[in-house]
Amino acid sequence: MSRNYRMNEFKLNKFFDHTLLKPEATPEQIDTLCKEAIASDFYSVCVNSCYVPRVSKALNESDVKTCAVVGFPLGACSTDTKVFETRYVCNEGADEVDMVLNVGMLKGKDYNFVRNDISKVVEAAHDMNAKVKVILETCLLSDTEIVRACELSMEAGADFVKTSTGFNTSGATVKDVMLMKKTVGSSMKVKASGGIRDLKTVKAMIEAGADRIGASAGVKIMEEAKSKDITRE
Repeated sequence: MSRNYRMNEFKLNKFFDHTLLKPEATPEQIDTLCKEAIASDFYSVCVNSCYVPRVSKALNESDVKTCAVVGFPLGACSTDTKVFETRYVCNEGADEVDMVLNVGMLKGKDYNFVRNDISKVVEAAHDMNAKVKVILETCLLSDTEIVRACELSMEAGADFVKTSTGFNTSGATVKDVMLMKKTVGSSMKVKASGGIRDLKTVKAMIEAGADRIGASAGVKIMEEAKSKDITRE
């Protein structure tokens, strides 16, 4: 189903999680990220867990939410570690948690482990009214594995499935977003992230089924959108 209507129904800026996850990101760069997000009224700012207290404080008087990654970028740490990090970021003000799925366990078909890994994070986050996105790292998965990862995320009670960390061989593709949306239907939302740097790609992802866009280029994309007069004020 075409989702062209969504570009007119919703403000484009509210699709964006304004993101900075590079290991060399400095406190000053995080401060700039927050100022940009407030100025553009993005949906959230997405950062590594050490910056959550700083971001939550900076966004406190705005409508922009705080998003934190957990088990990032490999997803191969223990479930207990992911749960601890989830509780930490939620205690420090995170509204959303983007956790990385354990790709190796999925490929090894240890589905009970994967489901439990997700559900424990979901339980910890939901206890504090935070939503959970499960990062699948789709570039490492076959179509069958993407479908199974989506199914396990649904079974575990997560709120979103997300394409990518942006730290692997490739990021979001229209094909993968379409497959994810087809699998989860209306029961979950889909976040496209990784390699999204222009308006054309954003539009393609939204039309494919993405409910949220993770990008570091949100400001540039919004400037492009405004120049083409497709945003709603």
